[in-house]
Amino acid sequence: MIYPIVAYGDPVLRKVAQNIDKEGNTDIKKLVEDMFETMHSANGIGLAAPQIGLSLRLFVIDGSGTEDEEIKDFKQVFINAELLHEEGEKWAFEEGCLSIPNIREDVMRPAKLRIRYYDLDWNLHEEEYEGMKARVIQHEYDHIQGILFIDHLSGLRKRLLKGKLNNISKGEVKVDYRMKFPVKR
Repeated sequence: MIYPIVAYGDPVLRKVAQNIDKEGNTDIKKLVEDMFETMHSANGIGLAAPQIGLSLRLFVIDGSGTEDEEIKDFKQVFINAELLHEEGEKWAFEEGCLSIPNIREDVMRPAKLRIRYYDLDWNLHEEEYEGMKARVIQHEYDHIQGILFIDHLSGLRKRLLKGKLNNISKGEVKVDYRMKFPVKR
């Protein structure tokens, strides 16, 4: 099932997501399958559960749609992830987000990280990543922490983007995938 992508302005994108209970009611394998399908249909390389309206600590990454040698074979599910450590020289890279379409900005992030997470079979992993893999993980991890890539921008940059962000939250944006916009009051 392809979910609509939640647009900037929806409160779910600003919440710290809840851990998933292994014994809970969530059919995690079906949800992950749907998240990959949703992400691929929107031509993304990462998707976090809050982006489909679910405040859960879950994100998926699949770099197969890119020509970037570093991540084109990187496909992973991260359940209840905990970022343990970031290090290395910060480097800039132009990021975008399915929830904030048509806006791309340079974001500074540390080059390396250590993360602990469960995979789809509930095996616990603690791994280190660097470069583009680290960057994509950091971007998606931010989503489960209620942080968006625009939060890493300078105050001036954010002010310059305010009009575009307001338009996105009002549904005044053209994309080739389904989106869910915040309810107007």
